[in-house]
Amino acid sequence: MEIAVLAGMVMVTLVAPSYAGAISPRRLLEVADLGPPAVSPDGLRVAFRLEQASIERNSYDTVWYVQSMGGDAPPRRVAGGGTPLRNSAGFSQPPSAVWSPDGRWIYYRALIDGKIDVWRAAADGAGAEPLTRDPANVREFSLSADGLTLKYSVGATREEVIEAEQIEYDSGIRIDEMAPIGQPLFRSGVVGSRLATQRFGANWFNRVPLLADVPDRWNAIDLPTGQRKDLDPSDLPSSLSTATILATGVPEPWRLAFESGDGRIALLTRVVNTTDPWADPEVQLAMLPSKTSNRLVKCLADLCTNKAITGIQWRPDSDEVLFTVSDPLEGLGQSIFRWNVLSGMVSMVVRADGLINGGRDGPSTCGLSAQALACVAAEADRPPRLERIDLGTGERHVLFDPNMALALDIAVTVPARLLRWTDSNGQVLTGQFFPAQRTDDVLPPLFVTYYSCTGFLRGGVGDEWPLASLAEIGISALCVNNASNSSDVVERYSQALRAVESVVDLLASENEIDRARVGMGGLSFGSAVSLWTATESDLLAAVSVTSPVVSPNYYLLSSLKGDAFVTGLKEVWQLGAPEETPARWQRLSPAFNLDKINAPILMQMPEQEYIHALDYAIPLIRERRADLYVFPNEPHLKFQPRHVLAAYQRNLDWFRFWLQDYEDPDPAKREQYAHWREMRDARRKTP
Repeated sequence: MEIAVLAGMVMVTLVAPSYAGAISPRRLLEVADLGPPAVSPDGLRVAFRLEQASIERNSYDTVWYVQSMGGDAPPRRVAGGGTPLRNSAGFSQPPSAVWSPDGRWIYYRALIDGKIDVWRAAADGAGAEPLTRDPANVREFSLSADGLTLKYSVGATREEVIEAEQIEYDSGIRIDEMAPIGQPLFRSGVVGSRLATQRFGANWFNRVPLLADVPDRWNAIDLPTGQRKDLDPSDLPSSLSTATILATGVPEPWRLAFESGDGRIALLTRVVNTTDPWADPEVQLAMLPSKTSNRLVKCLADLCTNKAITGIQWRPDSDEVLFTVSDPLEGLGQSIFRWNVLSGMVSMVVRADGLINGGRDGPSTCGLSAQALACVAAEADRPPRLERIDLGTGERHVLFDPNMALALDIAVTVPARLLRWTDSNGQVLTGQFFPAQRTDDVLPPLFVTYYSCTGFLRGGVGDEWPLASLAEIGISALCVNNASNSSDVVERYSQALRAVESVVDLLASENEIDRARVGMGGLSFGSAVSLWTATESDLLAAVSVTSPVVSPNYYLLSSLKGDAFVTGLKEVWQLGAPEETPARWQRLSPAFNLDKINAPILMQMPEQEYIHALDYAIPLIRERRADLYVFPNEPHLKFQPRHVLAAYQRNLDWFRFWLQDYEDPDPAKREQYAHWREMRDARRKTP
């Protein structure tokens, strides 16, 4: 039914001018994202948060909504959501709502006016208020089963953090293994809604604010009276120690899901224990009858064996565990299944061509009642919307679609299709392909990005390359899913190169693209693959990267971190210090292979990372072979809307210049194109 309605709306759109030139970078940036849905205790309503970029304020608008699960009315706005909280890489942290047992309220953590508090919003839209009002930001919270007590944790107060920053500023910042070398050291990273001084955290290169190591202090608020008290360790929420409460002999779980009332426990355990970050995550789905039991009841059906299971949850008031499979052979499209832990029977609930879960995060789960799921669905060429899925029939019904206009325009102009192919070694690969709009018989150029292609594809991982916009102006765009799983980095890069070479061969053989005009870009591992492809092949006519890769400068600036960095360097790249493994460094780093790079390179890097790339970036810039832009106060990926839009637009200009010989007549871009013409002239003069 939904497909027929969509088709009818597309036909209406065909006679209207709205789709002409419609898929602009700004429209991709301003897609409304939906956070993890939470279903009310009676199963009749769902709460969720909408997040959308604002170019004018260089920020994000967030709104909490409550809607009937029957879809008989539009969602009701119940509260503002504040500034999105982000991890240190810049990714938005999925918001979560907790319903009161009587269904009158939703509780959530929000950053508003520079303070992170627990807020309570009336489900009928009557109003919202902060409950904690603590001088420190709330880290976690928990609502008691009866809905009468709110427990929450805090660390150092906001004033204590600001004072610690000022003391360092006045007395000088000591450089040690925790200092994030390569970025400004005083209030240069966005934490919450303010620029803060940062340190390295415990996990690789994640950043944390000063005094982040202050231990949790737990408090409780009696909601009927408003009285507060400090919590003893014995009163802490049980969910904080989910893994440690399991009986001895139970394998360490990867994911856990508790039955309501803390009865049975569903868990995913890794079949093979490994520290290799690139190993396939083989998992076993199982159930424990109770917290004290060590007798695992395993799911042995074909539908749950040797599958990429990424999420689990208990169906209320039943003997069923729902689990999500993200199928690598289907472009990481997701399916949800029901496993009856008593009978062992497994049946499919729903299969999707993209994500069908709790938002953009692949492992996130849907909202759930005894009868239905509330999921965020999104495909490569269709933006997120909220759907109700019947657990018995699998019937899908759209509850809320804030991105319908964009979905219709993409469906008319540049719909994507899933590609599946094999490389020269017989490895099966997948990717999402946006064929270019064509007005003549000239074969279009191709842009490729490599890493992960889940959900709605704005610009690949990091949202840097506007794929649908490229296709609309005549450059076919392809996102290739990572299939590089070797523990050896050279083989890992070679697997990625074979993936790109084989798909270019495929598309060229089918007269879909011009193999002489291929561009490539990527973030993080995608940056490394793009530079490796430029170094190890003559496939590319232009490159765009946003992340540094391994080089002597990267080693020097990072080595102060000590064993944590050295160990990671050996595990991931099989590198020691440059003097210890010189041959390996010469094989891997572009700093030693500049003469092998023939394609021009655009570098649009965050301020926290660009310095690590200067030992190979500066020689390329001096020789008019690269162009470098740095975005202030950005971490691993850019998230400030104006920065994202600028990167989108410059990438569009860059690949149109090198792949289509086109220059935007906008007078504001004259200097940009003058520099790129100098680069082109320098290339023509090179023997």
